Amino acid sequence: MTALLGLLLALTLQTAPAVSDGWTWTLYTDSGPLVLANEVPDTPRLRSTLECTPGSSIVRLTLYGAAPADGIAVITSGAASANVEVSPRRGQLQTVLRADHPVFAAFLTDGKLNLVVGAQASGVEIDRANLLKLRRFAELCTG
Repeated sequence: MTALLGLLLALTLQTAPAVSDGWTWTLYTDSGPLVLANEVPDTPRLRSTLECTPGSSIVRLTLYGAAPADGIAVITSGAASANVEVSPRRGQLQTVLRADHPVFAAFLTDGKLNLVVGAQASGVEIDRANLLKLRRFAELCTG
């Protein structure tokens, strides 16, 4: 009987759906700058943020946990690309991009943005379910 219960428990665990790790995209529009964050809510855990002052069209991209790099990077989305300056800040990699640039426009379409500094590649990917948040962010950022 104990062996049968053990077998049933093992089968149940194998077929149980995976528990979400809690990562989500959240758009903060309350006060101060606009922020679109890839985070685990109510924790300090961040993968990336997009931040801007409403109407400025200037977007600061911060990647958390990326290898430190300083200098010029190539940022791409779809067929669009640009050279951007990157700088390390306290375990973060930061760059700035205009919200009206073709790279950002391509990012709004497919939700994928890649950043390459030398041999180091980092990226941001927003799933289809959250593309509306990215598009809302861009709308508010450009005014």
